[in-house]
Amino acid sequence: MSPRSDSPIPKLGQRSTRQRAAVIEVLRDIDTFSSAKEIHQALTEREAKVGLTTVYRTLQSLADIDAVDVLHMSGGETLYRHCESDHHHHHLVCTKCGTTVEIAGNEVETWADKVAKDHGFQLVGHTAEIFGLCKNCAA
Repeated sequence: MSPRSDSPIPKLGQRSTRQRAAVIEVLRDIDTFSSAKEIHQALTEREAKVGLTTVYRTLQSLADIDAVDVLHMSGGETLYRHCESDHHHHHLVCTKCGTTVEIAGNEVETWADKVAKDHGFQLVGHTAEIFGLCKNCAA
């Protein structure tokens, strides 16, 4: 696990609770995308009393304010990761160990804008994630 960021914990809604702070702390300590159940398990191992429903609600609140990166997997599972960057970005994700690297996607931005315009669309958003094996897993 990587050391957690020293940035302040964002306020969620009208008040920040102990449970919400615990979820954010786990997210900061995990450097891979994780499911709500995995985050809940990490909280349980830390003896933090946070229910699974609260984990789901907190993750949704964080996603709503763009405080977490969200990956929607092809099997329907949603994974979450603490954002290292405040700017729009993409990810390289190792399919074996889960190592994740945030990357700028200038070419993706240009391509997405062009494709939308070519088809008469006004671009309002996009996602692009690259999956493969990191150099350690590929070795």
